[in-house]
Amino acid sequence: MIQRFVTIAVLAATLLAAPQPRAAGWSARLKEGGQVSVDPRTNRATIRRDGMETQLWDGVHVLEDGSTITVRSGQVVPNEAILRARQMPAPPKPKQQLWVGEPIVGLSPCERLVHRVCGMDNGCAGAPACDPARQLLGMEQQERRDSGRPGYTTPASGQCIEADQDRTFFATCGQ
Repeated sequence: MIQRFVTIAVLAATLLAAPQPRAAGWSARLKEGGQVSVDPRTNRATIRRDGMETQLWDGVHVLEDGSTITVRSGQVVPNEAILRARQMPAPPKPKQQLWVGEPIVGLSPCERLVHRVCGMDNGCAGAPACDPARQLLGMEQQERRDSGRPGYTTPASGQCIEADQDRTFFATCGQ
């Protein structure tokens, strides 16, 4: 019995002392220029532009390939590309795909998000999430124009549906 306990204790100590695999870093180019890098330990994003490196501001950022990354409270919300770089299993397909191409009745998902976060009369225009919500709305409007189907949802609409579920960052105006 004591020998089994000692064996288990030695095995546990060996496993704890073994070097843990480190997550891989990730980087990509922004559409507006500059190289974005994400520290795998902290999820902090920095941008290098013209030889200067600074922290990437909160919001939605469009990459050169047309995909986006979101920075909340100084940290990147890992997307599929970042997860692949870290060799972690990819998350299940986003629910937004179910919404792409659906007819819009009334306000679009991004318009609803902006109204909820920024206020119907822009009373919360200074809220931290108001600018990111407006950026998503701008992306949605552009995608709708470019698609030739302005009355239908787009990938940005799906991002707004997901953002609308995050009531911590995208807090309702007046709460």
